[in-house]
Order: sequence, then C-alpha cells, then structure tokens
Amino acid sequence: MLHAFSRIEMLIGTESLNKLNNSKVAVFGIGGVGSYVVEGLVRSGVGKFVLVDDDCVCLTNINRQIHATRKTVGKPKVEVMRDRILEINPKAEVTTYQRFYMPDTAEELIKDDYDYIVDAVDTVTAKIDLVVRAKEKGIPIISCMGAGNKLDPTKFEVADIYETSIDPLAKVMRKELRSRGIDSLKVVYSKEVPIKPLEMETTSCKTGCVCPSGTTRKCTVRHQVPGSAAFVPSVAGLIIAGEVVKDLIQYTGRSNEKS
Repeated sequence: MLHAFSRIEMLIGTESLNKLNNSKVAVFGIGGVGSYVVEGLVRSGVGKFVLVDDDCVCLTNINRQIHATRKTVGKPKVEVMRDRILEINPKAEVTTYQRFYMPDTAEELIKDDYDYIVDAVDTVTAKIDLVVRAKEKGIPIISCMGAGNKLDPTKFEVADIYETSIDPLAKVMRKELRSRGIDSLKVVYSKEVPIKPLEMETTSCKTGCVCPSGTTRKCTVRHQVPGSAAFVPSVAGLIIAGEVVKDLIQYTGRSNEKS
C-alpha cells in the first residue's frame, strides 16, 4: 500500500526505511541550516527527533529558515519545528529543549540513546564541546561549518575537518579539535570566500533590533551579524540530511533492499 514515504522506499528498500523510522537524531541548532536538516530527515522517514535551540523565530529569519513565517515570529523555534514535523509525520516522536547548548548544559542535552547528532550551532565553544562529547560517547556526528556571508551553494563539500580549506570557521575547528586529540570529523563546508556584509541603516541590528520579546542572546551583542541567503544554508542543511540518512542505513551506493 502506498504511504507518505513510498518514493524513498523505492530507493532504499523497506528494511532501510524501517531503520530510519526507528532512528533517533538530535539536531543542535534549528536555524537556517538546522531547520532544513530536520526537514530533509522527516521527509526521508526518520521517526525520532531531539531538537535543541534556545531561540525564538525572528523577523529576520524569514528569508532563510523554513519554519519562519509571519505567523511564527516570536515563537520558540523548537516548538514550531516540532509542529512542522508532526504535520508531515503525525507518528514521529519529538523531544524539544529550548536551551542554549554549552558545556554546562551538555549533561542534560546529550543522551546515550541518540543514533546520530547534527551540529548546526553557531558558536565555536558549543561546536567543539558537542563534537568532543559525541566522540567520547561513540555517537556519530556531522558538523556544519560557516554558511553565512556566502552566495554560491555549489561550493559546498562533504569532507573530514582536516581536509577543509578556505572556510574561516573550519580553520579554527581544525586547530581546536587537534589540540583535544580528535582525529576525524565529518563536516559540510564551503570553498567560497566569505563576502563582507554591508552595514546599512536598513540592515543594522545594532540600531534597529527586532529580536522577539524575551530573547536572551540578542543580535545587538554579537560581534558581527552575518548576511545570509535562502539558497545557501538550506543547501547545507539538505546535504547534511542526506549524509545522516546514508550513514544510518549504511548506504554503499546500491539499493539496500535484500532480495
């Protein structure tokens, strides 16, 4: 009988689809990249989610985050993404944490039963700690490097962190992870040289902040707010979703259906 995930079942087989349905994926950061990771995963049949993000949808998120609409501005990102998941797959299991991931919240947010972790957060301290703890627990993890200040989605690549180049965030991550003895990390990164964002009255968060009421980490305190386009972080997110799916079903380039 046809069902919502029949088309991907045709590619990966029933056994692999069941594997996805029973897999629990934790996505840290439900923004421009993370929201599309979740979108790609739920539409591929992943059945269990953990969503972690302390932020609420902002007016400036509308141009690039799939859960951001005029109706969702001001609402917690994890809640609107949970609702979107359940509209696609009402049987999905979704746990949400409206928390900011940092070393002091790690014990609460990283559980041993995760089958995969996606790092889509935007602070270096959080990214490094997340990777180190995932490695210690033996949980597969994929990390997204910089997706802001870019306009060419064709420059994204999947690689090990120590094979990356050009991306400034990847350079920092290489240094920090090497010093902590981390010998490998799958990442999605861009070879596009970052564009310097324009600072204008119409785009400045420092003078025209529209962060929702109750926002704890306002853009006004950030060193620099990056520019972003709809077609760049979304592509990074969907690439990550594809990597997670392929890893979970141990895809080798041929159908996983046993004859």
